[in-house]
Amino acid sequence: MKSYDWIVVGGGITGAALSYELAKKGFTVLLLEKYPTLKGASRYSYAILPYWSGTTDLTNQLFQEGKERHHWLSEELETDTQFRELDLLLTIALEDDPEKIAAAFNHYNTVPRLISVQEACEIEPLLNKEAIAGALTVSHGHVSPEATTLAYSQALARLGGQIEIVEVTGLVKTGDSITGVYTTTQTYHAANVVICAGGISRYFLKSAGIPTRVYFTHAEMLETSPTDLQLHTTVMPAVQERFECEASTSTVEFEQMWDEPDREFVTFSLDAGAIQFKNGSIRIGQISRVLSNPHAKIDAANSEIAMRTEIGKVLPALENLPATWHHCLIAYSADNLPLIGAIPNQEGIHIFSGFSSPFAFVPPLAKRFANYLAGENDEIIKQLSPSRFI
Repeated sequence: MKSYDWIVVGGGITGAALSYELAKKGFTVLLLEKYPTLKGASRYSYAILPYWSGTTDLTNQLFQEGKERHHWLSEELETDTQFRELDLLLTIALEDDPEKIAAAFNHYNTVPRLISVQEACEIEPLLNKEAIAGALTVSHGHVSPEATTLAYSQALARLGGQIEIVEVTGLVKTGDSITGVYTTTQTYHAANVVICAGGISRYFLKSAGIPTRVYFTHAEMLETSPTDLQLHTTVMPAVQERFECEASTSTVEFEQMWDEPDREFVTFSLDAGAIQFKNGSIRIGQISRVLSNPHAKIDAANSEIAMRTEIGKVLPALENLPATWHHCLIAYSADNLPLIGAIPNQEGIHIFSGFSSPFAFVPPLAKRFANYLAGENDEIIKQLSPSRFI
């Protein structure tokens, strides 16, 4: 019976990146993923790299490390991740005071520049000048989420890591330790298991009797096929309601409610934004719903109408583009920082999830975490331990 040093559950950007970094350190690694093609938040992400948005010494450092990592990642992984720099336009609603909105960004590492409606429309000709009171602009990074995740998986395979497409159904417990996982086809054993299952992480661990303060939203977006229509920038609202929903529903007071079936915590939020990928496709969204049931049914038809209506106000040319509705779970934590490390009070089980900006933070933190597990001291990884919420 073969046993691994590490079993990694979840083959999105978190699981693929961590598996690769663990294999680089010489660990034997088994990566288990349910789907043969990329799905979930890694598939439907905007994959924005908001290096400018650090607000603390910790996040400033991680964003800088992420930026440096992405500049060399394609070369290291021997696959083009489609890394590039883009202008970001943060649109200000008509009812808002541009100066007040701009002041709310003064604590960021790089303060976005406040521009007039005319300047915004010169930078992004598709904008509706009648729909905004102004905008903020700053540059940011961007990658292809599919290409980046696939690059990590292929690099893992070249290092001898094993990847199996199979659904994990539970955790193997021997005495007081987790020693493997059950799947729909067989049982796998390992010295350590790490959960990198994104939005499903909480549900999966809870089903095994392991509580952790990672949460999830149901996110919805529209994706077009490659189109000749050209967006020159990434467009997002300056005030994003999603973050307010996450902050209000990850408090201790809500903890018990998360274990109640079919609980809807707050009214859904809709942040109308759009980004065009290098192949010409456009992703439009997003609606965020905070529901306790990860398998909750979503009314796709009404959601699509709502998203089209809102994006049509800001970017009219996008409103009626043929597009496909998609839905996924997005993980978040109680303090906007990921949970990385051993889960308290249970040996053999770890977590690497809850990233608010996964494509920026995962590459540097996957490397740091693997180094830490190989014996290197790392104060940042210690700060991100799940034990901080005890």
